[in-house]
Amino acid sequence: MRGLQARAFFPAIQICLQRQSTFGSMRIVFDVRNISPVCRRISPARRLEVSLSESLPVRSEETQMSQVDAETTARVIADKCIGDRIRRLRLKKSMGLVDLGKLTGLSASFLSQLETGRVVPTLRNLARIAMVFSKDLSYFFESDASAIFRIHRRKERVRLPQTGVEFPTYYFESLGYMVPDRPMDPYFAEFIPLSDETKPAPHLHPGFEFLYLFEGALVLHHGEQQCTLEEGDAVYFDASTAHSYKCAAKKPAKAIIVTMHQAPSPLPLRAARTAPGTQPPSA
Repeated sequence: MRGLQARAFFPAIQICLQRQSTFGSMRIVFDVRNISPVCRRISPARRLEVSLSESLPVRSEETQMSQVDAETTARVIADKCIGDRIRRLRLKKSMGLVDLGKLTGLSASFLSQLETGRVVPTLRNLARIAMVFSKDLSYFFESDASAIFRIHRRKERVRLPQTGVEFPTYYFESLGYMVPDRPMDPYFAEFIPLSDETKPAPHLHPGFEFLYLFEGALVLHHGEQQCTLEEGDAVYFDASTAHSYKCAAKKPAKAIIVTMHQAPSPLPLRAARTAPGTQPPSA
C-alpha cells in the first residue's frame, strides 16, 4: 500500500520556481489539488516546502571573465604614458605639432590631444609616429626603466672646445651625457678671456636656456640686448634668438648652463638676419 501511495504521490508534485530579481529564492511546494485521493489524507503538516532564503546576485561566471572594467583599461593605457613618450620624441627633435602632422598625415589638434591623453591612438597612428622617429612600435609599450639616477664624475667628463670656429671662446663639459632621452642638457662652461677686438660668434637653437654664473664676469648678448653678469647672477632666455657670451674679466668665467628642448618658436626678424654660429651639442 505504501508503494502505491508513493507512486501516486510523487508524480503529482508541482515544482514551482519563484524567480525574483535575484537568483536563489526557489520554493518547492505540493499542490494538493493535483494529489490523488489516496494521498489527500496526508496531513498538511507533511507537505514539503523548501525555501532557500539566501539571495545571491545574478552573476554569470562567463560574463565576469569576458568583461574588462573600463576604468582598469584606461589606467593600463595611462600607465604606458604613450602621450608623454610621443612628446619627448617630438621635442628632442625640436619639432612642432604642425611639423609632425605633416610627416604623419595626422592633424596637429589630434596630436595635441594624443600627447595630453585625451584620445587613445590606434596602432596605425602609432606606427606612423614611430616611423618618423625611427622607433619600433614596441617602444610605446615597453615598461619604463627604474627611476633615473646617474652620477657624472668629474674625472669621467670630457672637456670640449666650442665647435665651428677657428678660435674657441669657451670650453664645455656635458653633465648629462649618460641620461637617455633627456628633456634638458646641463653643461659646465668655462669662458676664456678675450681681447677687446674679438667678437664671439652668435648662435641660436630651439628651446630655452638657463645660465648661472658662479665665478668671474660675463657679457651676454641676446638679440639687441646686452648685459653683464657677475658672480651669483642667473639668466633665463629664449634660445631661438641669436645670443653670444664673452668673458668680461682677465680670468675665466665659469657657469652652469642648462638648455631645455622645446618646440621652436617664430624667430624675431633680427635673429633671422644674424648668421648663426655654433653651440654646445644637443642630445
